[in-house]
This record gives sequence, structure tokens and C-alpha cells, in this order.
Amino acid sequence: MKAAVLRQVGTPLEIEDVQIANPRPHEVLIRTAAAGLCHSDLHFMEGNYPHPLPAVLGHESAGVVEAVGSEVRTVKPGDHVITCLSAFCGHCEHCVTGHLSRCQSPETKREPGEEPRLSQGGAPLPQFLNLSSFAEMMLVHEHACVAIRKDMPLDRAALIGCSVMTGYGAVAHTAGVRPGETVAVVGCGGVGLAIVNAAAIAGAARIIAVDMVPAKSNLAHAFGATDFIDASQGDAVKQVQELTRGGVHHAFEAIGLAKTAEQAFGMLARGGTATIVGMIPVGQMVSIMGAAFLGEKKLQGSMMGSNRFPVDMPRLVDFYMSGKLKLDELISSRIALEQVNEGFAEMKTGELARSVIMFQ
Repeated sequence: MKAAVLRQVGTPLEIEDVQIANPRPHEVLIRTAAAGLCHSDLHFMEGNYPHPLPAVLGHESAGVVEAVGSEVRTVKPGDHVITCLSAFCGHCEHCVTGHLSRCQSPETKREPGEEPRLSQGGAPLPQFLNLSSFAEMMLVHEHACVAIRKDMPLDRAALIGCSVMTGYGAVAHTAGVRPGETVAVVGCGGVGLAIVNAAAIAGAARIIAVDMVPAKSNLAHAFGATDFIDASQGDAVKQVQELTRGGVHHAFEAIGLAKTAEQAFGMLARGGTATIVGMIPVGQMVSIMGAAFLGEKKLQGSMMGSNRFPVDMPRLVDFYMSGKLKLDELISSRIALEQVNEGFAEMKTGELARSVIMFQ
């Protein structure tokens, strides 16, 4: 099968032939229909986060089940599925207490010494974030995908697999935004816009979108923002404080920088919570004035929206089909696998929401 392989940090992905194994008892073979280009992939491509190389990247995807292992009971051949990078075992402490996204059990991967899921010329290829979806096929643990209704377009469904689940879950699960509360969202990429949309669904009274690209204003308002701040013009923290007369109940950082995490915390009112959704590069330190905690302000992280994806993702599909969740507007372009590097180059401009690789 064809796949986009990262061979070395800082170099373009290469379209190569890769071999994929047959499913083991708890595994699912999926024909990839669509895969979104996510900034998290770019973090690994640029070396901000380490990963064994070479590797097939991609982790935001949807497809159709081709075959299942003998013990799989959750999906069957022909099912349309969304994948999720936070595969879960189902019985560790995190899983049994309802925190599936925190699971790090090695049971969802093949053991060292076993035939690898992916290989090339007999050499194993490490699977990227349990998925490696920049490929024509995926072989995943059964707890890394969920079946959805077949009238859901798979290119839109792919977005739910990462950016939308991450943004929606950060609002609904991690932060627990309540009706009438005020929200600031720092960064209006795919995840940031999903946060804006989720805050609107949650009934937030005021949603302030913050971005360095003025052109994002119309898009942010279309997703539910009540205000837009051009962070390239003046102090964004001061502007949020002035707009809200003292700060917001919730601030979300959706870029992945220490500086913007500190800004999100600075936008809070007394008793407010800053939720860091972006992937801050390894080694960057976040500095907060200690006295600020006397105002009962909170700083917390969110991993994949604290999701329970087998329940959450089908619900998000229903939200889209009923017109509540905005996915059409998130897709800036649909591209072929061979255009993946051009897609990431466009992502770096900061002007696009999402590019989606189409395999069918």
C-alpha cells in the first residue's frame, strides 16, 4: 500500500510502498477514506516531540472496516469508523474510572518480537500514535476505532477523530463550561475553532476568539465567537480583561506555546480556569506568578479532550447531522496523498483551518 513516511526530522514526507500485516484477535483492518492534516503531525516532523523513525504519520482519520480479528465484537466488516489515537485497554485504573484518554497500556500495541503491524522490506515501521493514517490502510486495536452511522460523510467524520474531539472534549469534559459563562480561545486553527463551536453549543454567554491572523475573524464568528481579538495588534490579555471587565471564566490555549499558555492564564477572572490544549514543545517551561493562585485561578491540561470516544464520537456525528456541529467550514482543501507536503506548507501560513487527504 502507499503511505507517507517521515524518514528524518525536518525533511518532507516521502510516498512509499509499505506492507501491512493481517489482523490479530483484537485488531481491525481499515481502508482509509480520509485523513486530516493536524498540527500535531507537524510537531513530530519538526522535532518538537520525539518519535522513532522512519514512521508513517497521520492520526486524524475515518474509513471502512475491511477485516476484523477473531475476538473483535465492537465493529464488523463494512462498518464506517472513526479512529482515535487514544486507544484504551478497558481495565486499567484510568479506564475503569472513566478516563479512557489517559490509558497508556501496552496491551493496545503488538509486543516486541511479534510481527509488526507495519513494515517495509522486512524491517518494522513504528506505528504513529496507534494509527499511522497517512496510508491507504490502517491496522489498529479494536479500542482505537468506533462505528458510526453510514450517512455521515467520511471526510467530515475524519475531523472528529482528533481536532473536533480534542476541542469539544476540552470544553465539555475537561473544563466543564456551563451556560452563561465567558470563554476566551487563544488560537483559531482547527482545534481552536472546534473549541469555539463547542463553547457555543455549551451555552457560553461570551466567546472571545484570539488569533494573530486577522482573516480568521469571519471564520471564528461563523463558529460562534461573539468577539475577535487580533493578537498582532496590542496586548491580547489586556483586551480580554477590558472586554469582560476583569477576565473570563474559562480560557483555552490551542496553539502549543509557553507564551500563549501564560497569556491564557492571564485572561482569567478570579476563580477562572485555563485549559492548555495545544502541544507545548518539550523543554518549554510555563511561568506563572505564584500570587495569582490566591485568586483561586486554575491551570490544567487536556489530553484529547478527556474523551470517552466510543460514546462521544457517535454523538458528535449526530450533532453534525442535526446542524449543531460545524465541520464543512473546517475543511479548507481536499488533497491527494501525494500533496501531503504542500498541505503542511499551507498549514504553516496559519490561514487555513484544515486540509484533508482523500483516499476514495
